[in-house]
Amino acid sequence: MEVTASLVKELREKTGAGMMDCKKALAETAGDLQKAVDFLRQKGLAAAAKKADRVATDGAIGAYVHAGGKLGVLVEINCETDFVARTAEFQTLLKDIAMQVAATSPRCVRREEISAEEFEREKVIYRQQALESGKPEKVVEMIVQGKMEKFYSEVCLLEQAFVKDPDKKIVDIVNEAIARLGENIQVRRFARYHLGEGAGKD
Repeated sequence: MEVTASLVKELREKTGAGMMDCKKALAETAGDLQKAVDFLRQKGLAAAAKKADRVATDGAIGAYVHAGGKLGVLVEINCETDFVARTAEFQTLLKDIAMQVAATSPRCVRREEISAEEFEREKVIYRQQALESGKPEKVVEMIVQGKMEKFYSEVCLLEQAFVKDPDKKIVDIVNEAIARLGENIQVRRFARYHLGEGAGKD
């Protein structure tokens, strides 16, 4: 299939990747747009991995307050330079992730932050559920593993489906930003405030 200028433009708009990268991706995938998107995402992941060891001490703190002022979020995202932190793309990433936290209420940024005690507690619960449902022992471990992955996808911000595009995880949109902006980007921490949460009521 011929790689047309309009196809390159469409891929660029979808991914934010450079013109030459888009042409190469379409050539590699015989003009299949979805495969080209996947190709660029894989390249983005490779680019992100190369930059993961670089120090990210700059960045910005973003805030999102839901309509009505009853729910608010603060998010810190780090990058390598103030120049990148001030770009429209970085600011959009900051806002998108703050909105994600508001919408999905994750408990931590990444799975490594889950304590060993909670990890074991969840595994015990899932194992018991599987055994009580009559599943044979040999498939119980697979069931437990699957449920743990689902657990991570619900409570860990980076593993959640992106609310604006559920085909992507938050880690995907961070890695795509790394590939386009050329710097290591790390979601450092967040705080979510819900009016009246934790306050005792008479």
